[in-house]
Amino acid sequence: MECQECHQRPATVHLTKVINGDKTEVHVCEQCAKEKGYAENTFSLNDLLSGLFNFDQPSSFGGEKAQSSATEAPKQLQCPKCGLTYQEFTRIGKFGCTQCYQTFDERLNPIFRRVHSGNTTHDGKIPKRVGGNLHLQRQISEKKQELHQLIEKEEFEKAADVRDHIRELEKQLQQEGGDD
Repeated sequence: MECQECHQRPATVHLTKVINGDKTEVHVCEQCAKEKGYAENTFSLNDLLSGLFNFDQPSSFGGEKAQSSATEAPKQLQCPKCGLTYQEFTRIGKFGCTQCYQTFDERLNPIFRRVHSGNTTHDGKIPKRVGGNLHLQRQISEKKQELHQLIEKEEFEKAADVRDHIRELEKQLQQEGGDD
């Protein structure tokens, strides 16, 4: 969409005003929004992400701290491979290398939980018509993890039930695999 003011740049600021039931929409570029005063009370996507990343700093949305660390000196995390610090990551919003994921792992899980409604892993979706046995394989994998946890807790009766369920799923997997 083109800027309604300059007609040169793409519109990146989209405002909707409703005054006495009259709805007005404005679509302008960032530069025109600043010139016209539209951008005074807006925040960018980078501001939003910074609010998610910076637990130790005051939030721009309410001035409160997500976690209090005023008594502790902030630990300077730095990637050993590329040298990127956690503070630089929160400022630019991008990792420098693949090692950054392991280096900043402890700080990333709370962010993922906030963004993904409590989930820290991405399972993805499997199309039904193409997925084939992947659904069964995923179920078997989940049940095996559950079985391992039950054995560690020494809940052997429940573990036996889960083991039997795994055998049924594996049998079903073999039957579906033989039909192809």
